[in-house]
Amino acid sequence: MAKNRLTTWTKLHRRFGDHVRRMRTSRDLTQEELAERSDLSVDAIRRIERGGFSPSLDTLGKLSVGLDVSLKTLFHSFDLERSDGVAEICDYLACRTGPQVKLAWRVLRVMFDESA
Repeated sequence: MAKNRLTTWTKLHRRFGDHVRRMRTSRDLTQEELAERSDLSVDAIRRIERGGFSPSLDTLGKLSVGLDVSLKTLFHSFDLERSDGVAEICDYLACRTGPQVKLAWRVLRVMFDESA
């Protein structure tokens, strides 16, 4: 039973590492660039992506900063095993000013308004 749990944890770490790698590459970031943006070492990024260790909450927080997503989005998209674009858009807009959000909303409405 203990061996089965260990195998499950190892698979979970590898899945999470693959998830982080996909998020990093979808942003055209190298491991070095993500490490710099996250205030983590390149070795830490490599170990996370390989599933070599279980990152602390502090490390996960830094990683989410480097990937420019909230912790919620980081885990939500991991749980779905796909990128949740809506959550990432919300994270992006959360850092914008009121007028910028209104402009984005107007652009989206025009883009998807079938009568336009």
